Amino acid sequence: MTDTTAAQSSQDLQRLDVTHIEGDVYAIDVRGHQLRVDQPLDAGGTDTAPTPTELFAASLATCVAFYAGRYLLLHGLPRTGLSVRTEFAMAADPPARVAAVHVVVTPPSELPEERRAGFLAVASHCTVHTTLRQPPETTVELEPSTPGRRTDESAPSRPSARP
Repeated sequence: MTDTTAAQSSQDLQRLDVTHIEGDVYAIDVRGHQLRVDQPLDAGGTDTAPTPTELFAASLATCVAFYAGRYLLLHGLPRTGLSVRTEFAMAADPPARVAAVHVVVTPPSELPEERRAGFLAVASHCTVHTTLRQPPETTVELEPSTPGRRTDESAPSRPSARP
């Protein structure tokens, strides 16, 4: 397996940082923009923000919308009325994951019939959709421990669900 990260120059790498706020709330810092995620009340959160999975679906929907909007702009057509709806379903079996995503693009009423196929083709080839069709190598690792830094072992433990 090739280490693609080492092959990337530091200019090519994009970074975002996630930090714990409280409970199940996390802040995401992206190029100085802040977003938050939380969990619904029935999942133990406070429902103050979308879930990470909802942001995943929103990322796809907004990417499709952006590409569709650029198609319209390129062809001198208005973007007024352009909308994208995304529905997703979680898998019923483990591991927890999104099993299906359905994206519906509503074009402006001014989109000519002869442009519909091209419009859909461009919208379908947005970066997020292409990434889902050709998944990147993804790794998760632990930051090395440093003196004075709290580790998982020193963090307060939650009560066990077992007796």
